[in-house]
Amino acid sequence: MDRFEAMAAFVAVVENGSFSAAAKHLQDPLATVSRRVAELERHLRVQLLTRSTRKLALTDAGIQYLRTCQRVLEDIEEAERLASGEYTAPKGNLVVSAPVVFGKLHLMPILLEFLSAYPDIDVELRLIDVAVDLIEQHIDVALRIGTLEDSSLLALRVGNIRHVVCASPGYLATRALPLQPSDLASHDCVTLTPLHAPTVWEFTTEDNVKRVPVHSRLAVSNAEAAVAAAADGLGLTRVLCYQAAGAIRDRALVLVMRDHEPPIMPVQFVYSANRQMPKKLRAFLDFVGPRLKARIIFDP
Repeated sequence: MDRFEAMAAFVAVVENGSFSAAAKHLQDPLATVSRRVAELERHLRVQLLTRSTRKLALTDAGIQYLRTCQRVLEDIEEAERLASGEYTAPKGNLVVSAPVVFGKLHLMPILLEFLSAYPDIDVELRLIDVAVDLIEQHIDVALRIGTLEDSSLLALRVGNIRHVVCASPGYLATRALPLQPSDLASHDCVTLTPLHAPTVWEFTTEDNVKRVPVHSRLAVSNAEAAVAAAADGLGLTRVLCYQAAGAIRDRALVLVMRDHEPPIMPVQFVYSANRQMPKKLRAFLDFVGPRLKARIIFDP
C-alpha cells in the first residue's frame, strides 16, 4: 500500500462526498479509490467511514485521522512547491474562482492579459455563484462580493458594488419620477430573479428592511436581459451597478432613488494565509488587482 495515495483517496472521498465523486476528482477508477481506502482501514485496524446506500459518514476515529491526513498532504504540497520553484519564480497552475457574470464581464479580459504577461503560469477559472471552501476545493484565490464570513482568509479589496434602480429616459418621461420605495406601486418593473423575488423588492434602512411590492412586467434570470428591457422603456429595473454601467454611461438608463440604495458591498480577492505566498499568486494579485479596480470603478 502506498500510504500517501491511500490518505489522498480517503481525503478525496470525504471532501467530495462519495467514492464515485472522489474517483472523478482524482481521475482514478472507482475500484482503485475504494481499494485504497479499504487498505488504509486495514492498515490502521480501525473503521474510518460508515457506508450506507444514501451517504457516507466519518467515524470518531475518521474525524481525527482526517485532520491529520489533510495536514500531512498540505505539507507535502508545500514541499513540492518549494522544490518546483513556485516561491522563487511565477510559474505553475493557478486555480481561481469568481461569480459567473462578474467573472465573464470583468475578470476574463484581464486574465487574458495576465496569461500573455506570464507564459509560465496556467490558470483554471471556475465560475460559480456560491462561496466554496478554498482548501477543500484546492482553490488558490477567489473573488468574493459582500462581507467575508471566514476571518481566517486574507483579503485584497479591489472595489465596491451597489444595488441600483434605473429606467430609461423615455420611460421616465411618461411616468412620475419615483423618489421613495412606496412610489413603486405606480410603476412597471423588470425583475432580475436571481437577485430579487419577482413580486417584492427589499430596501434596507438603518433601522429595518422594508419589503415593497412591485409589478413585474417581465421577470428574467439574466442581468443583461433586464438592462436591455429597461433601456427599451419597459420599466424600472434593479441590478448591480456594474451590470448597468455601460447603459448608464451611454445615457440609455438613468439612476433613480439614490437615497434608498442599500449599503455598498466590497469586492475582494481572498486567499489562504500560507506560510509563504507562491510567486504565481503574488504575480496574479499585483497584476489583476489594480486592473480590476480600475475596471469596476463606477460612481455616476
